[in-house]
Formats: sequence, structure tokens, C-alpha cells
Amino acid sequence: MNYKSLLLQITMIVTLLACQNKHEAHEVNDADEVKVNKVMILADSVLTADQQAKLTPDEIIALLKKGNDEFVSDSLTVRNNSAKVRRAALGQYPKAVILSCLDSRVPVEDVFHRGIGDVFVARIAGNFVNEDILGSMEFGCKVAGAKVILVLGHEYCGAIKSAIDDVKLGNITAMLSKIRPAVTSLTSFTGDKTSKNNDFVHAVCEQNVKLTMQQITAKSPMLKELVDKNQLKVVGAIYNMNTGKVDFL
Repeated sequence: MNYKSLLLQITMIVTLLACQNKHEAHEVNDADEVKVNKVMILADSVLTADQQAKLTPDEIIALLKKGNDEFVSDSLTVRNNSAKVRRAALGQYPKAVILSCLDSRVPVEDVFHRGIGDVFVARIAGNFVNEDILGSMEFGCKVAGAKVILVLGHEYCGAIKSAIDDVKLGNITAMLSKIRPAVTSLTSFTGDKTSKNNDFVHAVCEQNVKLTMQQITAKSPMLKELVDKNQLKVVGAIYNMNTGKVDFL
């Protein structure tokens, strides 16, 4: 065997050994990853009727705040959604009803680190209430037992900006008319009252949340009765797009 042939064989053997070692290392890494994933999976169960009954509105609000802290700090756990789907199939006992904007940048369940069966979520551009939303809230609270209604506004809301600019476009015109009171009622605001002024947009966003909270009890005797009996709390908050933090009002 000449020198070149010997060198070629040695090179091939070294290459094969390197590939084998790499494959074995890859298998170990995969095993470690599977092990880590099993540890990280949150083995939480769907809330039962008894567990829901024992919770107070204040405890639920504290859970939502804690969940948002986990979302902001990126300490979310992996959930076994397949198992939760099966457990929730025969009934639901959520903790809260969350009224959010339609905006795709607000992943409501993730924002509060909640999962299947944890919260009812109603979404409409500008997070205002109408007859259908109120009826949904009444079902969620009076029938299904949720003890908190959270009205969740958010920064950089297109519906709020459009309401400020008094946009006229198809059915959007009628929709924005529900938000306009939040614009026109800010008579004490000093400064540029346009959608280009971020301070005014934020002020209208907060005002819209507050007016919506008022309308929930003003337009639903059923929900007002639950509030009066301390069985339900209506709260408001603003979601910060830059940080993921939810600031409760």
C-alpha cells in the first residue's frame, strides 16, 4: 500500500469517527432536551366548580397580576394543552372575564399566563361594551361563575386613534361612535388633541377603559347586583406594548 492510499484510509476513518461522536452527542442533547421539557411542563389542572367557589375576586386579581409578572420576565411554563383540552371538555369554571381589543399584538391568555379553561376572553376593536358583550359577560359571571371582569386597553390602539380622528368608513363609523365619548369627555386635557399626540392617545385609552367599566354596571342590573354583593369586581388595566406589563388602574 502506497503512502497516499494509507493517508486516504486514515482520513476516512477519522471522518467516520468524528461523525459517530457528533451523532452520539446529538442523541445525548436530544435526551437532555426531552428531560428538561418534561420538567418544565406545568401539570396544572382545569379549575373545578369547588375551587372556583373558594376563590375571591381579590385573589383572582392577584393571580392575574402574578401571571403578568411571569409573562414580562419570560418565566412562562410549558403547558400540556392536549390534556387540558380533554379535562375541560365536560365543563368550564373560569376565574375571570377579560374584555380586550381585537388587536393581534395582545395575546390575552399569554399576557396573564393563563391557559385553557382559565378565563373568558371577549374581543372587540376598542374594548367597549354593547348588548352582545354584556350578554356574554352575564353568562360568564352569573351562569359560569367568573368573579372578575377586567377591561383591558392597550397602548398604540388603532381604534382609539381612529376615534380621535373621527374616521368615517363603512361599519367602522358606527363602531367608533361607541369610543368617541372617551374623546369628547376629556375637556380638561391640555395639549394637542390629535392621534399624533401620544399623551392624548394614552389619556383617551384610559378614559375609554374607565367609561366601559362604568357602562358594565350601568347597563347590566345583573352584573351590578353581583358587584353590590361583593361576588364580582370590575377592574380596568392598560397593556404596555413595549414591555408587556399590564398596569391596573
